Amino acid sequence: MDALLPQLFAGLSLGSVLLLAALGLALTFGQMGVINMAHGEFMMAGAYTAFVVQQVLPDAGVSLLVALPLGFVVGGLLGLLLEVTLISRMYRRPLDTLLVTFGVSLVLQQLARDVFGAPNVDVRAPAWLSGAVPVLGMELPKSRLFILALAIVAVGALSVVLKVTPLGRRIRATVQNRDLAETSGVSTRATDRLTFFVGSGIAGIAGVALTLLGSIGPTLGTSYIVDAFLVVVAGGIGQLKGAVIAAVGLGVLQAAFEYSTTASLAKVLVFVVVVAFLQLRPQGLVSVRTRSLA
Repeated sequence: MDALLPQLFAGLSLGSVLLLAALGLALTFGQMGVINMAHGEFMMAGAYTAFVVQQVLPDAGVSLLVALPLGFVVGGLLGLLLEVTLISRMYRRPLDTLLVTFGVSLVLQQLARDVFGAPNVDVRAPAWLSGAVPVLGMELPKSRLFILALAIVAVGALSVVLKVTPLGRRIRATVQNRDLAETSGVSTRATDRLTFFVGSGIAGIAGVALTLLGSIGPTLGTSYIVDAFLVVVAGGIGQLKGAVIAAVGLGVLQAAFEYSTTASLAKVLVFVVVVAFLQLRPQGLVSVRTRSLA
């Protein structure tokens, strides 16, 4: 138990980070089928938003609370700009969107280097997030617990939006049958834009959260984009429940592998497990039910 509980918490902590990184991607990829390789750079933009806010508001506690909604807006606006200028012209061409968004990610990384410099920068954590909380004989870092709570709040808020609000109903209608939604009077074009804004905004929040784990730099997003795609694909395209289960499962699995191997080998083993799982269940953990005959 002394070894199991710390590893379990490490897996949940890693899973919460993966979930924040993958939530927005699950939303946009699931609805529009867009392979957005610039999603990680939206996280990077959110992280640098927290850095800039802290330069203006030196109080780390206040700056974090301001940076979270501001990071959502910055990430959302970047995603909306990308959708309006480029992605809207490439629907139903997933390979083209992959190449174009990969190029956009490189441009954004270079822009970050030009503006903030190549070296990594640090964002100070608030005093109320320093230290650890003793639980069952373990010392759980407050910053990790905060990210776990933030992931739970993000999932809950997104679930409410999808199930209760008119936007959520339009998103679900568009995902299940785009043509039928259009004939029913749903503006799928406006729905796509709002979805991209929300999905990219969640990436911005994830970036702000990542500043609590260490220094940030222009390549911050590249460390998480592949893992985020693994969560989305393993959980089921566009399935919020599947993304939550996959993120927690992959986080715990990687933590277990890291206990007996190295971090690099653990990532490889997790990738192999996901590939093997998709061979058995290509649709992922949770599949969407539709009445489409296509």
